[in-house]
Amino acid sequence: MNLAAATNENLAEISNVLIYSSMAVYTLAFFAHIAEWVLGSRSKVGRTAAALAGSASGTPAAAAPPVVVQGCSTTVLERPKVVTRAATGTRDVPDGPGAAGGTFKGDMWGRIAVSMTVIAFVVEAGGVLTRALSVQRAPWANMYEFSITFSTVAVGSYLVLLALKKNVRWIGLPLVTTVLLDLGLATTVLYTDSDQLVPALHSYWLWIHVSTAILCGAVFYLGAVGTILYLFRDSYENKIASGGTPGKFATSVMERLPSASSLDKFAYRINAAVFPLWTFTIIAGAIWAGDAWGRYWGWDPKEVWSFITWVAYAAYLHARATAGWKGRKAAYLALIAFACWLFNYYGVNIFVSGLHSYAGV
Repeated sequence: MNLAAATNENLAEISNVLIYSSMAVYTLAFFAHIAEWVLGSRSKVGRTAAALAGSASGTPAAAAPPVVVQGCSTTVLERPKVVTRAATGTRDVPDGPGAAGGTFKGDMWGRIAVSMTVIAFVVEAGGVLTRALSVQRAPWANMYEFSITFSTVAVGSYLVLLALKKNVRWIGLPLVTTVLLDLGLATTVLYTDSDQLVPALHSYWLWIHVSTAILCGAVFYLGAVGTILYLFRDSYENKIASGGTPGKFATSVMERLPSASSLDKFAYRINAAVFPLWTFTIIAGAIWAGDAWGRYWGWDPKEVWSFITWVAYAAYLHARATAGWKGRKAAYLALIAFACWLFNYYGVNIFVSGLHSYAGV
């Protein structure tokens, strides 16, 4: 028995070391992402800005058509048409070249940042796994364990999208920044020593209900990042379309992002894809409550806010299907919905007493 306890204690220490190590690697990824954005602003950005200004204002950007010499004659090539993702009746604005700005150095640092993110993800996942081994259960019994798992799943979801060759590298900097804040909060304010489950959590539903809740939150987070950047990019495009001149910093950042239309579609598709899983999460929680407490619904604060979050995202998806509620109005609804999820995650667990008060702090 003493040997088993010592082994579990050693595994807990290894988990802590791995989590702190992942924070160090995430920090390196953060600086690499910064370098990608900085170095990427020194080359093709000017040409991209001209293209955006011309597309947004409805006038072609000033650029001479390329000339190709073939033997003793020359051929003037037509400018290729810019493929846009804007919906009918909206601005035809091309996607930006990405954080690297189309430059070699920027792209090199971007690849380094992604590589560092992959390494940090593997190390952090190892920390979550060893935490699970130290307590011999699913590592989701308190806020510390939930937080380290949440950031791991969020990064994993981002890496999956990259592996599928989706245009999402622009998420890297805000994602790594948020993960560092999340892990910093987890290791300082929310940290809890390894312990066993309260009786109500001794169920296989812990694996089903909590794992889907974590996955939903991680994907909702990616959708929220897309929504926030959409609002900034939309304001940038509106300013150019109205004849304004954005500042140099705004221009350097905004012109390298996907168009507002692309960001809007990304956020919508992400939220729409995970909403059915959030519905299943609530249903699974109700079934678990029936097994644990003898009732499927008891208006516990966590149950109430989970339902409020569901209603908020349902309203957002319904708004997107309604002609008068697209664009910025729908985006505000999406951010309100994610705010509800965040309060359900932090506020209810820490500040509100209930049957789901497992924060451990």
